[in-house]
Amino acid sequence: MNTSSKIPVVPNKFLLPFILITSLFALWGFANAVTDPMVQAFKKVLELSNSQAAWVQMAFYGGYFCMALPAALFVRKYSYKTGVLIGLGLYAAGALLFYPAATSEQFWFFCLGLYVLTFGLAFLETTANPYILSMGPAKTATQRLNLAQAFNPVGLLAGLLVAKFFILDKLRSDDIANYSQLEEVQKTIIRTTDLMIIRDPYVGLGLVVLIVFILIVVNKMPQAKEDGGIPPLSETFSALAGNERFYFGVFTQIMYVGAQIMCWTYIYQYAESINISSSVAANYQLSAFVLFTTGRAIGTYLLKFMNPGKLLGIFAVLGVLSCTTVIFVEGTIGLYSLVATSLFMSVMFPTIYGIALEGLKEEESKIGAAGLVMAIVGGALMPKLQGMIIDLGGAAVDDYDILGVSEVNFSFILPVLCFAVIMIYGFWSSRQKIDIQD
Repeated sequence: MNTSSKIPVVPNKFLLPFILITSLFALWGFANAVTDPMVQAFKKVLELSNSQAAWVQMAFYGGYFCMALPAALFVRKYSYKTGVLIGLGLYAAGALLFYPAATSEQFWFFCLGLYVLTFGLAFLETTANPYILSMGPAKTATQRLNLAQAFNPVGLLAGLLVAKFFILDKLRSDDIANYSQLEEVQKTIIRTTDLMIIRDPYVGLGLVVLIVFILIVVNKMPQAKEDGGIPPLSETFSALAGNERFYFGVFTQIMYVGAQIMCWTYIYQYAESINISSSVAANYQLSAFVLFTTGRAIGTYLLKFMNPGKLLGIFAVLGVLSCTTVIFVEGTIGLYSLVATSLFMSVMFPTIYGIALEGLKEEESKIGAAGLVMAIVGGALMPKLQGMIIDLGGAAVDDYDILGVSEVNFSFILPVLCFAVIMIYGFWSSRQKIDIQD
């Protein structure tokens, strides 16, 4: 190969499949964004504590953990297209479960819908990420994945706008200061109305996903094949277990997803501590998503010139600094720093993903992708732990001080620790040499 020739990020023969699969990144971004504000919404509507409301994220990200490996084993045996269709089917089913959940008014039923929905997302992410990596030369794989992931924030922005204008702005329970002190009859009327408001966007999302399902059905999707047939599963697990770059990457991804979900979910509780309503707080999260989108574009461009590990390490250092400011500088400056953290998180997920799978064979990448998708469980565990810290003094977000700052401020020590791990992995991987073959 002529090393002076320009290596394409996406070869022409893969352009249409690349576009179709990239659209899925926006779909699961939408689900993530529309769900994050639901922690605060359910807390208000159903009068839950912060840690109880965090079951929303436990259900959402727990579904990834439970289904990622089965999804990978399925895709390993069958086709990428079949995996995508199953994922879309489960996604739609989970979203449509919000209809009977709202009728029953049971919190566990909503959590069940989210759990099933993320079974579908686990199929989609386990399939789409390694598929994107395989659509072209290995040397541009991380750049290609960052390009595809750049469309994820488009879904995030759309999801947040729907959450703000069609849910948060309409919730009566959030507008009434003494909601918990109302007569039971009044609360019942408000609760029923608010749960229907929460229901409708998810039902609409389920119908949209069914349309995408049909579009995928009628299009041909190529299937990457490993030369020489599929190796034994034990051989694949053995190869991954001996790959330090991979298993350190899985742990780092757990830390990253935990940090991301904490910074996005608890922006509402942080805003509450300085007397900002959930509807107004959504504007701050919208700004965070805009910065996240901008950072993803900047990061994709910088990867043309920088080692992925070094870029990851630098962004992680900036994440540590911004979250440290969130802890020790209270008020709006702390809130602005929390918003700014999204700029530094932007490149982390796809870059960690690309680094961890770099140099793996096709079949190893399929199983390895499952490990990295299972790492999304960090989004279930870490927010729950942060909610427990915020609840140390009671249900309020600022009724207890730790090291001279309120509990909600101090709780962001968890993202700081997560970014420290990411920083170590980034700089460590930048010093590792790996032979990549096209």
